[in-house]
Amino acid sequence: MEQQGERLGTPRAAGIAGVVFAVLMAAAIVLVRLALPGGAEGQGVAVDGGQRDSVRTALELLPFAGIAFLWFMGALREQAGAGEYPFVATVFLGSGLIFVATLFGCGAAAGTVLDEGEQDPPFGRQFAYTLLTTYAMRMAAVFVITTSTIGRRLGVLPRPLVVLGYLAGLVLLVVGSSLPWSELVFPAWALVVSLHILRGLRPTGPRHSAGPA
Repeated sequence: MEQQGERLGTPRAAGIAGVVFAVLMAAAIVLVRLALPGGAEGQGVAVDGGQRDSVRTALELLPFAGIAFLWFMGALREQAGAGEYPFVATVFLGSGLIFVATLFGCGAAAGTVLDEGEQDPPFGRQFAYTLLTTYAMRMAAVFVITTSTIGRRLGVLPRPLVVLGYLAGLVLLVVGSSLPWSELVFPAWALVVSLHILRGLRPTGPRHSAGPA
C-alpha cells in the first residue's frame, strides 16, 4: 500500500517541480536579459546598482532552478518505469544532466560580470551567453525531443503536446542562439507539460459510501 502511494505521488512531484523550475528559470532569464540587453555582443555591462542587483538575483535563482529541474526529470523518469526505451532513456537522462551542468557553468560565468568595469572586455558576458544559448539550450532541445518521444510511445502525452514539444525542441536546436529571448521556450514548455500533469491527476483518497456497510 505504501509503494502504491509513492507511485501515485510521483506525478504530483513531477508537476510541482516542473512549475517551480519553469518559474525560476524564466525569472532568471528575464532578469539577465533586462540587465544585459545587448546580449553577448553588447558593449556595456552591468555598471549601475540596479543592473548588478538583477544579475545577482538571477544567479541566486539558478541553483534552485537546477535542483527543481533534477527533481522534475527524476519524477518523469519514474513515471516511464519499465516502459522506457533504453536508447531514448539514456539520451533523456544524459541531456538533462548536461543541461544542468552547463546551466551552473553559465551562472558561474555570469558572476564575473559583477566584477567587470564599464571599460573591461565583456568576457564574462560573452562566455555566459555562449554557454546558455549555444550549449545549454541545445541540451534542453534534446531533452524536450526525447521527453516528447517517450510520452508519445507510452501514450502519456496527448498528440498536441507532443507536436508542441517537437516544435519547441526544433526552435531551441536550430535558431536558439540567433533569436533573442528564445531561451524562454524551454521553461514555457516545461510549464505546459507540468500543468498538464497536474491537471490529469485524480483524487487518490478512499471513497466512502453513503449507505451502511
